[in-house]
Amino acid sequence: MDKTKKARRRPTKQLLGIAGIIGFLLTWEAIPWVGIVDARFLPPASEVTLALVRDFGLAAFWLAVGETMLAWFIGLALAVLAATLLGFIIGSSAFLRGFTNSTVEFLRPIPSVALIPLAVLLFGVKMESSLMLIMYASFWQVFIQVLYGVADVDNVAMNTAKSYGLGQFARIRHVVFPTTLPYLMTGVRLAASVALILAITAELVIGSPGLGREIALAQSGGAISGMYALVLATGLIGVLVNLAMRFVERKTLSWHSSVRAEVIV
Repeated sequence: MDKTKKARRRPTKQLLGIAGIIGFLLTWEAIPWVGIVDARFLPPASEVTLALVRDFGLAAFWLAVGETMLAWFIGLALAVLAATLLGFIIGSSAFLRGFTNSTVEFLRPIPSVALIPLAVLLFGVKMESSLMLIMYASFWQVFIQVLYGVADVDNVAMNTAKSYGLGQFARIRHVVFPTTLPYLMTGVRLAASVALILAITAELVIGSPGLGREIALAQSGGAISGMYALVLATGLIGVLVNLAMRFVERKTLSWHSSVRAEVIV
């Protein structure tokens, strides 16, 4: 595709995205006015947007955002670190892969929200409860991707590295890690979204500090517009997190064929 077609395609995609957002907001605005849903339970989009703008000027709102993002960052970082190390260790050994396979298949399907009673018993309603759920959910996203990446290493490349006298750590650095990195970045991007979901869920259900607790307090206090405004804020944060992780992924994998092809197309 030449540069002219590429330049023409980008504005088209952006315009479609903007049109989709406008269409969603207009539909939302019309639903309570038409009477499909009572405005007491679903305020118009304009009213919720104004409430969100007012929240932007409140210190309490940004404090809640900061608490949510702090739990998100710490939980995600710890999960990525643990999953990467264990993924490389287990994935590099056929014995360990077979030995842990049943355990992984048993633990991975357990929903993180099922651990909420355990988290409350262990840590109460503090941030540590949120971190436990975030780490558990995010860990599997990265761990499984790393296992796939290590399994995808070319045997010819490994044998060539051995024939040149590269040791275990040198082979991991120069052969295994470059092959696994695209899988790892995919896992991190998926884990970032999952971590945010679990952070909000933990705050909403457990009552640990953050946006989730503010949503619950607004709902119980009858501030319906404020509640929807906070929900909208979590959606905006999710979009920003996804965009940031895609940017990091593109920069980290700028050398990889998949990213180069995405830029060229």
